[in-house]
Amino acid sequence: MRASSRLRSGRKVLRRSRVVWGSPRVWLPRLVFWSGAVAIGLVSVLFAVLADGAQHLFGELFISQDGWRHYLPLAVTPAGFALCAWLAATVFPGSQGSGIPQAIAARHLRNDEDRRPILSLRLALGKILLTVTGLFCGASIGREGPTVQVGASVMLTAARWGGMSQERGLILAGSAAGIAAAFNTPLAGIVFAIEEMGRTYQARTNGLVLTAVILAGLASLGLLGNYTYFGMTRDTVSIGTDGALVLACGIVGGLLGSAFSSIALRATRRIRRWNALAPLQRTVVIAAVCGSAVAAIGLVSGGLTFGTGYEQARSAVEGTQLPWYFFLAKFGASLLSMISGIPGGIFAPSLAVGAGLGSAIGSLLGSNIGLAALLGMAGYFAGVVQAPMTAFVIILEMSGNHDNVIPLMCASMLGYGTARLISHEPLYHALSRLFIADAIRRRRLSSRDAEPSAGQG
Repeated sequence: MRASSRLRSGRKVLRRSRVVWGSPRVWLPRLVFWSGAVAIGLVSVLFAVLADGAQHLFGELFISQDGWRHYLPLAVTPAGFALCAWLAATVFPGSQGSGIPQAIAARHLRNDEDRRPILSLRLALGKILLTVTGLFCGASIGREGPTVQVGASVMLTAARWGGMSQERGLILAGSAAGIAAAFNTPLAGIVFAIEEMGRTYQARTNGLVLTAVILAGLASLGLLGNYTYFGMTRDTVSIGTDGALVLACGIVGGLLGSAFSSIALRATRRIRRWNALAPLQRTVVIAAVCGSAVAAIGLVSGGLTFGTGYEQARSAVEGTQLPWYFFLAKFGASLLSMISGIPGGIFAPSLAVGAGLGSAIGSLLGSNIGLAALLGMAGYFAGVVQAPMTAFVIILEMSGNHDNVIPLMCASMLGYGTARLISHEPLYHALSRLFIADAIRRRRLSSRDAEPSAGQG
């Protein structure tokens, strides 16, 4: 009797599990989530192709030309900045800047109504279009930060369609998938999610993040194949002979990186206060002025500072010495592009500044230029974003050289520690508070508007 009752109960459990696993309520959210992760990979590839094409077209039309066409950026760049700023303020509000602060802010916001103004498919489309437009006009911006906002928007939309409730975890997963697909660096995507996006990271989101990174990475690999962002480098650091190089790149990189983040934060806050009196007009004016300065720097530097800086950074990693002034010029162009308010990231330009700084330090110390460029990128990038693990992991994966783990870790930690002594506020998290404040302001205004109508009813 006992055996037969156990057999019947076992059959009931099996039938119940078959019903549960065969239910659309179980599989639909998973299918939507998997589709969202694959979509992030596909969109990231499309974004990369469009961005590279826009930058190449700008160089072909203006920089490589002789005569009067060579000076057209003095008109095209400020006009493009003004157009991007106007569209970002009127058609795609919430698309300004890098996109990483918006994703961080969305994780702190609790209501879906507060998240929609900064994460949506409409904003993702606007982010891509305006970033590509900015690159076509010569802005010193990157596509990697915007890919984070795009990835988070796609994943949050998938959560809405699939009826999934883990919004914060899905935003984290979408952001990590965006970084992984943008750089072809799956480990960096995971580390970025833990260190930068989720300062209060929860272990239960491990599965979401890993699955999203794997599926987005597979989609990207299927289209572009396996590649290293900055090519392959075989040189290794010798602590005995290159110790001074590691120290110099880490400390000087941290100083310069903290200077970038401090100036960018102060300028952004002052511009926002100044723009409050006439938001649209002053936003466009600021963008045009910054665009004019970016164009001037680009022409004086021989066109080296336009665009992402990817080609210059790659050549430095491969051993070609950059002009000593490149890192200063690229620093100024990237800073102006950021505070202009146009959509665009700072990942690639920051790596280019770091490569230029390392090239200059390596030349001064008589060290290997390729190694100096890698160490300079680690120190400067860690100083800008104050995320040392992300800095050295992303550079390791982008260069394909795993023999320099310890030196890159040292340079990253030196850059981070130096930056923390000067600026205690990480750049992306400080900027995210501005978007959180905007969400609170919108909520208060909507509640005030609702009070009279409720009283009239």
